[in-house]
Amino acid sequence: MPLRCLLALVGGLVLAAAFEPVGHSWVMPPAIAALVLSVRGLEPRRAWLPSLLFGVAFVYAVMVWMRAVGTDAWLAMCAMEAAFFVPLGIGISWSMRSRAWPVLAALWWVGIETLRSGFPFSGMPFGRLVFATADTPWADALPWIGMTGVSFLVALTGTTLAWVLLQLRSPARATYAVVAGLAVVTLAPALVPFPLERSGTATVAAVQGDVPGTGLNVPAVHREVTADHVRLTEELADAVAAGEQPRPDFVVWPENSTAVDPFLDTEVHAGIVAASDAIGVPILVGGTNSNPLDDTQVLNQGIVFQPGLGSGDRYTKRHPVPYGEYIPFRGSSWMPSTYGRLTEVPRDMVRGTSLEPIRIGDLLVADAICFDVAYDEGIAGQVARGAELVTVQTSNAMFSRTGQLAQQFEISRLRAQETGRWVVVAAINGISGVVRPDGTVVASVPARGQEVLVESVGLSSSQTLAVRLGVWPGRLALIFLVVHTAVVLITYRRRRRRDRAADDDLQPPRPLQPLERGTPA
Repeated sequence: MPLRCLLALVGGLVLAAAFEPVGHSWVMPPAIAALVLSVRGLEPRRAWLPSLLFGVAFVYAVMVWMRAVGTDAWLAMCAMEAAFFVPLGIGISWSMRSRAWPVLAALWWVGIETLRSGFPFSGMPFGRLVFATADTPWADALPWIGMTGVSFLVALTGTTLAWVLLQLRSPARATYAVVAGLAVVTLAPALVPFPLERSGTATVAAVQGDVPGTGLNVPAVHREVTADHVRLTEELADAVAAGEQPRPDFVVWPENSTAVDPFLDTEVHAGIVAASDAIGVPILVGGTNSNPLDDTQVLNQGIVFQPGLGSGDRYTKRHPVPYGEYIPFRGSSWMPSTYGRLTEVPRDMVRGTSLEPIRIGDLLVADAICFDVAYDEGIAGQVARGAELVTVQTSNAMFSRTGQLAQQFEISRLRAQETGRWVVVAAINGISGVVRPDGTVVASVPARGQEVLVESVGLSSSQTLAVRLGVWPGRLALIFLVVHTAVVLITYRRRRRRDRAADDDLQPPRPLQPLERGTPA
């Protein structure tokens, strides 16, 4: 067991190295194989231990950027995420009783990955295998099988590698056939790209205004932040008037480019109107707005400001961050709102529910705000309803010195491949960029840069197979967890009954007791 636990710990750390800022994607299969080999041969009641240690090493390393929020937040969140590896170890142990265990074990990985990406409090999707596949052959399968499908393909490669290692002493023809079949499935999407049709073009400007000072606290300098975005947009308007830049069809400001309600703060509102009138095209502004139905709540929105008309369509963030943007069970005794930095969250952010794309001028746009980009249903749902391109508005100021920036930008690149859409990312202080549908970056602004990107992007009305599948691959993975668990438990109960019956049959007959005198025969 000590050697198994050591192997699991090393495997978890190696898997974390697949993600940015290290970014060695090729280590994922060996890391997963290490997990499988550390669990192999153990009963379920013991298999959870090396799996848990694997999860602890992986989760704490891949999300070390959470320390920017607070060490206590990092310890608590990662402990909860690592706990999901307990049922994963049990599930892998169950799977290895079947001849098809590489497939079943990979399904268990994807099922647990889907579960922790949505539970509890919207879950934490960072660390999904697919999020480390940018610039790899696996990513070419995204428009065909989606995010969950690619995670399964990576997990299957790892479990198959473990199976091959166990066959090395006496390899059979089946070993070579399985490896060849997996290679064909992995490489085929690169040879047969998903057909996409372009329906037009547009010119989009993304503004990265940066944050004064350390860049870590937007609310403390929110007026300077808004003023910088106004200034950069007005400078772009001057460049357009001078013929130095093409006139964009619309401008994207990042999340928290206005950290107060732009409809209640007259100074901020005047700045937005001035910028919109100067450039003469709509601006998609990231604003924090009061809930008109409850002044104790707030909305994080992308708001379309149109020159001469004011506000238009809005997108509301679908996945506010628990304990960062709202406090679950606020006021309860087990998590008082005065604990740690929770006093910095005086109002709860309400989640959005709409999947309708927003209209910016003549265009339909799928918007995502910050962590929204890591969840499957938001962008794909809007693209399925007619969005022609994708925008991502993000702040990330608190994480400006961590690997979170690169991890999230990689997810935006993968969303471009999944949906077959151009993606325009506007970050408040990094990383902003424009991404083609094949995942390549046309232009970008590094962290703490202050710049305006003006790029021509393609529009499309085609729908990839991944968009059509939507969230169903993840749901099917969850159904598999339930069904497989039920089958194992039912089989176990039946075996126990058979064992009891067999034990009863093997018991010798009880001897007859002699009759006492006077007892009738």
